[in-house]
Amino acid sequence: MPDVIVLQHEPFETLGTIEDSIHPRGISSAYIRPFGGERTPSEPGDAKALIVLGGTMGVYEQQRFPFLTDEIRLIEQALKNDLPILGICLGSQLLASALGADVYKAARKEIGWIPVSFTAAARTDSVFGEIASPINAFHWHGDIFDLPAGAEPLAFSQLTKCQAYRYSENAYGLLFHPEVTHEIIVSMIESGASELKEEELSGRRILEETDQCLKAFQKTAAVIWDRWAALISQERATL
Repeated sequence: MPDVIVLQHEPFETLGTIEDSIHPRGISSAYIRPFGGERTPSEPGDAKALIVLGGTMGVYEQQRFPFLTDEIRLIEQALKNDLPILGICLGSQLLASALGADVYKAARKEIGWIPVSFTAAARTDSVFGEIASPINAFHWHGDIFDLPAGAEPLAFSQLTKCQAYRYSENAYGLLFHPEVTHEIIVSMIESGASELKEEELSGRRILEETDQCLKAFQKTAAVIWDRWAALISQERATL
């Protein structure tokens, strides 16, 4: 059993820069790919943490994608076991749903490089504390969610009230994408070409902005991932 179970929804949406923080600590990870027919476990077993990555499907499409129901059940079990959880984009929406919050289509999609600001609660958070605000973050989402009951709001953008939140001490949902590499962004643009056309957005322009913004964003992301990885190390130390 790996230390971290990773639920992956698209071939190109991988751990990205998260690997640079967890693997050097000796924290192992394994992907489960429901889109490829792999079964989502009903229990986390001996895993020490759960990461739920992004995807093009919506939480409300569980009839079309039945594995999403299985994933929510796994998230609920991880919450009961008080494991560190990280949900990114779709993952943050699935975590919010597992916590009883509504997930729905936004009035406008956020795609590309858009500033994210941190809340007062983020200043004292163990993962986001003391990170300069705002940051220029990468986004690709059309769905948003209400802040789950009992959760702390950590970040927002001009269009979206909840860009990041924490539930309890170690469950984090991030609507934006700090894990991205240049390769992941290129793959997103190629896969989402029709979506960009519908939104009247330029993939070329996004790549130009990526050249300007990615390096600084990855420095901030490294701080976030190092701090979140420390939660897994603490979990391992208690066993």
